[in-house]
Amino acid sequence: MATLAPAAPLRARNGRDTVAAGAVFGFLLAAVAALNLSLGAVSVAPDDVVRALFDPERADPAAALVVREIRLPRLLAALAVGAALAAAGAALQALFRNPLADPGLLGVSTGSALGAALWFVAGGTLAAAAAPALKPFLLPGASFAGALGAIGVVLALAARSGPGATLLMLLLGIGVNALGGACIGLLSYISTDTELRSLSVWLLGTLAQVERPVLLVALAIVGAGLAGLLATARELDLLALGEEAARHLGLDVDALRQRVALLTALCVGAAVALAGLVGFLGLVVPHVVRLWLGPGHRRLLPMAALGGAAFLALADLAARLIALPAEVPVGIVMAFAGAPPFLWVLRSAWRRVAA
Repeated sequence: MATLAPAAPLRARNGRDTVAAGAVFGFLLAAVAALNLSLGAVSVAPDDVVRALFDPERADPAAALVVREIRLPRLLAALAVGAALAAAGAALQALFRNPLADPGLLGVSTGSALGAALWFVAGGTLAAAAAPALKPFLLPGASFAGALGAIGVVLALAARSGPGATLLMLLLGIGVNALGGACIGLLSYISTDTELRSLSVWLLGTLAQVERPVLLVALAIVGAGLAGLLATARELDLLALGEEAARHLGLDVDALRQRVALLTALCVGAAVALAGLVGFLGLVVPHVVRLWLGPGHRRLLPMAALGGAAFLALADLAARLIALPAEVPVGIVMAFAGAPPFLWVLRSAWRRVAA
């Protein structure tokens, strides 16, 4: 029993660290949300923001329009996309036991982008024939269908492949990414100038095209995906011991692998449907949170989601402000912000391997 004595201080320290991380990310999230609603091409005073949100009848009509109809849906989309990508990245890093794994690893992001590309180039006829109520959902629907199609191909080809299924899924994801990228390149080549412009903006990542009906559906999908990922926390902790050890402890590794892949496809598909391609978030944020809180997924997954939401909202604020009155795609801002930490993560991982 004496060997168990050090565990109590460790649990207390982890608990304090979790509370500290939650407080830091929560404060950052609240501050960034307030700035997102207040700042932009048209500045809105903080008291006008409060009235627009909680007392619209007394609020200035112009301020209420800007805050409630433009900035609030965009803020909610940024929070949902950031949380979805960061949590999906943390889950995939656990699944592959690799800190360099990210949500694009299984081809989900590329499949989603391919669905959107098909829509931009060949969706005009369908748009003309669709009912008006369905039109806001056509582009996100194509993007989401592409994500599910990509993960479906990976899971189907990796089915019944035994202990090597995780590595096979990784290789299949690389192949799906390559094939999807080639298809997107072909569609870009045959598209018109207008189609190419729309497709390019989508591929760069943007939150400027969020529509309220699509946002509500995406929020529900992201919520379901995040809840499912949080439910796998204990199993992901077991998987960190290695596949053979996890099997001996009673874990159905194959079922977990499929479940995590489908849940990350839900999260990433909804995120890409809202914002296009946004890179580095699912790679960097989970790694930073893991360095702070350790590898336990009961803490890592929710804190990564909270940190990802705050970080993408901050990146979107920067995207709106750095080139006023124009707007920089948020994917470009994330690339500039995420590439240096990625290089640091890559160098750290290489040093551990070399040692």
